[in-house]
Amino acid sequence: MTDQDQTSLHWTTLPYHRKWLVDQADRLFDFFQYRSANPAGGFFDMDDVGTPLGGANPVRGIHASARMVHCFSIGYLLGRPGCGDVIDHGMRYLWDRHRDADHGGYFWQVDDDGAVDSDKQGYGHAFVLLAASSAKAVGHPLADDMLADITGVLTTRFWEPQHGAIAEEFGRDWSPIDGGSYRGQNSNMHLTEALMAAFEVTGERDYLDKAESIAERVINQAAASVGFRVAEHFDANWRIDKDYYHQNEMFRPAGTTPGHWLEWSRLILQLWVLGGKTKAWMPDAAKSLFVQSMSLGWDKQKGGFFYTLDWQDQPEKTNKLWWPMCEGAAAAHFLMEHLPSDPFYEDSYRLIWGTIANRFIDHRKGGWHEELTEDLIPANTLFPGKGDLYHALQACLIPLFPATGSLTRVIPEAGGRI
Repeated sequence: MTDQDQTSLHWTTLPYHRKWLVDQADRLFDFFQYRSANPAGGFFDMDDVGTPLGGANPVRGIHASARMVHCFSIGYLLGRPGCGDVIDHGMRYLWDRHRDADHGGYFWQVDDDGAVDSDKQGYGHAFVLLAASSAKAVGHPLADDMLADITGVLTTRFWEPQHGAIAEEFGRDWSPIDGGSYRGQNSNMHLTEALMAAFEVTGERDYLDKAESIAERVINQAAASVGFRVAEHFDANWRIDKDYYHQNEMFRPAGTTPGHWLEWSRLILQLWVLGGKTKAWMPDAAKSLFVQSMSLGWDKQKGGFFYTLDWQDQPEKTNKLWWPMCEGAAAAHFLMEHLPSDPFYEDSYRLIWGTIANRFIDHRKGGWHEELTEDLIPANTLFPGKGDLYHALQACLIPLFPATGSLTRVIPEAGGRI
């Protein structure tokens, strides 16, 4: 068999590979389902072996609870026992503790005593929309109320029609933080994902229109203007800020982040399909984003994606995180489905999964290492342990289904069959 013939056999069609992905998803579910729920509400961050962090009254971030709702909604749709309780646990914490009953919106961080950080972040609100949409897909009784509430907040407080995207952050009373001078692509990217999920469960076109508007702003205008490097940071008028610095390197790293190029590559193709393939620029943009990330972001000597690059395309933060690997695998699957003639996507898919299997999956303790050094040794400079299911679970499951929509849509369409 020639190399070309071998590459033409997509791993996603091979029964063994598909079973391997299912097994990895099951191990992830096992690691998080039975130890992450905090009896007092919300979910624990966990250390390397799955022991809760944060003491007797840990801080709970809104995105963590929302992502758990989303992930266990996926598990529920697949028929995994026990997921309903996790969904209910997360939904009630979002609704009862994160929601600001006085001023509207959702707090960024809370603990047992109330709001620890009462700011209203676009990033967090995007994940509340995703959680509400996913919960609606499984029929949770709070889903409709939360979906209506978060949609109203996003529309009236965050959405800026003059820019076709959302503002970033506000104080508890909706006063702009730092004068409202910052706009970020990360919150808008995740909102694009959530808007598509909301459109899929409601059929309301406004969600899709907003998702297309954000993609136009962040990718077809900004990223295209700098060679399909996704700019992270902007001023209030959506001018790229290449000199932006913030001490929070987890959410606002300086420079560019190849993992987000990969994430947008998949989201753009999903949006293209949902929109009836009417936006002609989207397939080429998705291809360009993926190729750039593999060409500039992949460490060709040691493997893995550098966390960030500077604006001269040189590695800046050289640690290797798990989530770009996840987004790379998912993006490669979408590209193979929609642009199937180039073996580069299959080769990349195999390279990424090989590195995940040998370096990122913790075969001894369970879960995945969320951070490795440049030399691919487990580290904890940005992330304290194993606190996130969302990226890795989706990476395992997205390749098992048609690349036509969110997992909460394609799983029911497939009758749950893998």
